[in-house]
Amino acid sequence: MSRSSVEGLRDSLSDQGYALVERVGGQRQAVELLQDLGRFVPQYGGTVEHEVVYRPGNDGRAYSQSRNAIRPHTEAPGWRPSPRHLALYCHRQARCGGGHTDLLDWKLLEKLLGPDDLALVTGHRVRFPGPDGGAGVVAAMVEEDGDRAVLRFSHNLLTAADYDPVLDAATPAEELPLGRAGAELALRVAELFDHYRTQVLIPDDALLVWDNQRMMHARSQYEDTGRHLTRYWVAV
Repeated sequence: MSRSSVEGLRDSLSDQGYALVERVGGQRQAVELLQDLGRFVPQYGGTVEHEVVYRPGNDGRAYSQSRNAIRPHTEAPGWRPSPRHLALYCHRQARCGGGHTDLLDWKLLEKLLGPDDLALVTGHRVRFPGPDGGAGVVAAMVEEDGDRAVLRFSHNLLTAADYDPVLDAATPAEELPLGRAGAELALRVAELFDHYRTQVLIPDDALLVWDNQRMMHARSQYEDTGRHLTRYWVAV
């Protein structure tokens, strides 16, 4: 992979928080480009590659290996640090018109939220479970780290006390991390997300990379079970 490709990727990540690299030339080339960006971080289960593909048995959950929509979140908020970058390499995109990857920059969302919501995001600590439900991280949803803000967010956690909940889960407010106030915040964020998001339908043989500590992401529902992407977490 050429130096100009890596520099262009870094520039896009810095400027807009994400980059789409088309016609990568295969998964091996995508891996090489990401290795120039940083080092791979083991994901759930300890592997550095996670196949984002439909697996039977997940139809009742908001989960990567279902076909269901997934609401706004950052990846692995219970890790310290959380993955700096998230990447999806597309082997085959859904042919049904769904399966978009949606992105929203915290720098924009910060300007849209009211003062009470901003106070909740920056001034209240949340327990974000770690691997296999472990202790994880107790932190504000936005923390300052040097000269940059680090975002941790999970719509599902705030509304259902679970990263991958059963669809339409009804969790009592007293069991939610920030109670009713946190659930209401999540719903307002979701409304703003749906209005201001950037939607990307990643082409075949393309690589989408974004700053996971800056950008929320979500996924639209899809029907085509042939959809297949591979996910990577990258540290810098």
